[in-house]
Amino acid sequence: MPRKSHLFTSESVSEGHPDKVSDQISDAILDAFIENDVKLGIADDSLVNTRLGCETLTTTNKIVIAGEGRGQSPLFTKYGSQAVINRELIAQIARDVVKDIGYDQDGFSYHGADVEVLLHGQSPDIAMGVDAKKKKGAEQEGAGDQGMMFGYACTESEVYEKNSFMPAPIYFAHKILKVLSDQRKSKKLFDLQPDSKSQVTVKYVDGKPVGCTKVVVSHQHNATSRNGKKYTPSMVKDLIGDAVASALPKGWMPQKESDFLVNPTGNFVVGGPDGDCGLTGRKIIVDTYGGYAPHGGGAFSGKDPTKV
Repeated sequence: MPRKSHLFTSESVSEGHPDKVSDQISDAILDAFIENDVKLGIADDSLVNTRLGCETLTTTNKIVIAGEGRGQSPLFTKYGSQAVINRELIAQIARDVVKDIGYDQDGFSYHGADVEVLLHGQSPDIAMGVDAKKKKGAEQEGAGDQGMMFGYACTESEVYEKNSFMPAPIYFAHKILKVLSDQRKSKKLFDLQPDSKSQVTVKYVDGKPVGCTKVVVSHQHNATSRNGKKYTPSMVKDLIGDAVASALPKGWMPQKESDFLVNPTGNFVVGGPDGDCGLTGRKIIVDTYGGYAPHGGGAFSGKDPTKV
């Protein structure tokens, strides 16, 4: 009996991709709110703890942070019935994220970007439907909206990493960029810049992943190498080839040159939010299962747990 085979492709993006920069800023702001609740001892008090829906836009030397929320000092300060956000503190959180990612370029840098903060208090209509009603020591908490959520797990990548439970295509798309990011930050791949994407096509035989038929990596890089030579896509391919192969199981790396593509559209010097506008919530498939399972359409970043 002939064996059944099929291909499945997933993509990933690095922490320097413009949409991921936006996601991380929104998440860092949410983290600051939740950490503040813990410090104040109100993390479990659903009548006063954090509510946040935070959206971030990033573009050339500009970061715009908008949304609505509820929080305590020093993040929010109440003046009568009005809740006023601490814009300076929120702006510094955003700058710290950009610095940690590694952006210090003319078109986008942690110190040069203008940060505009437009966060405001949560709608009382939404808060009314969410806040818990404490009865006899128990809490019943509402949701801020309707929604569809899907969970998925499989064991096909657990052989490569314990407790992974992710489909092989998205697992290895993520792993390639993680290896490249680690080597960029350690200065082993000194000429790489933060923005990158990967795409991995995995071949399945009788339902099991057996190898990659195609690997595509687009990675931002310096215009010239340290010896002053102008980078070409083939030079970038030589630069990152071993790192990419190390992220895959032995024998999985495509052998044909045409099946391992690096910067196929040409040089990738201008990148990040300077090259393409970034928005929170545009990488929802990357954030979940790479298209391997259904998705309800909602994003994760910048939302407290009531934002289902």
